Amino acid sequence: MPPRAAAASSRGLPALGVAARVGAYLELSKFGIVLLVLVSAGAGFMLSAPLRPEFPWAQGLLVLVGVMLLSCGASALNQVQERGRDALMARTAGRPLPSGRLTHAQCLAFSLAGIAAGAALLWLGVGPVAGVLGLIASAFYNGVYTPWLKTHSPFAAVPGAIPGAIPPVIGWVAARQTLDAGAWSLFAILFLWQMPHFFALAWMYRADYARAGFRMMSNDDETGLRSASQSVLFCILLLMIAGVPQYVGLTTIVYLPIALTLSGWFVAMAMLFHKQRTPQNARRLFLSSIIYLPLLLAALVLTKL
Repeated sequence: MPPRAAAASSRGLPALGVAARVGAYLELSKFGIVLLVLVSAGAGFMLSAPLRPEFPWAQGLLVLVGVMLLSCGASALNQVQERGRDALMARTAGRPLPSGRLTHAQCLAFSLAGIAAGAALLWLGVGPVAGVLGLIASAFYNGVYTPWLKTHSPFAAVPGAIPGAIPPVIGWVAARQTLDAGAWSLFAILFLWQMPHFFALAWMYRADYARAGFRMMSNDDETGLRSASQSVLFCILLLMIAGVPQYVGLTTIVYLPIALTLSGWFVAMAMLFHKQRTPQNARRLFLSSIIYLPLLLAALVLTKL
């Protein structure tokens, strides 16, 4: 047996090849979610940055790398914090820590290094405001939402959406160094979008969440009425807020019908879930949310004034 495999075997851990180890760290960082975070941060930067005389590509790259490192680190630390609960849930039992593919020390080192490197890059390379916002997002997510809100409040998803709404604001302030109406409109869109996205997921896996001790609104919502009603409410609020960027002068008038069409479709998917509260319709709403956000952000960027 090779020395590396023998050492891993002696610790009761599987011997991972390079590809498997990279895959484990990508899973630890929830890289699929991080990609959506990067899309939102990139959109915020592109909306805020001047197109002439020259678009600041180097600054934009620093924003993306900094946000990526910070998000990967925060997501990894979330899995370190919830490793015991993850082991109780069918959806998460195969994650790197519960499955034993990575050690606690490896995951903790990865998470802290990512947060530190991301925050430092944003602070030093982009600006103090961006760095502070990144640290606020991580501190709230890993210091308030993960260890306390999720296990003590069935309404944790609402304040828990704050960190997820900060990345486009980081992108915005990277170009303008100011928190103005444009930044707050992006924050509001991302904040409201997360509600139906999460409510649908939480209802589908309500038994898992309850088993792990998370106090979700969906835990005792067997019929799905509460989760579906809240999803419809927040989708309607998003429909109203999605047009604000045009109102505050970020986009041309072309954006407005696109935003209304996309948001109307999102409302329709939430109403379908409300009408027929089945796992299939909850999944449709969840997948619709993943499609909706990049399309809306693309419409914002492409119709920028």
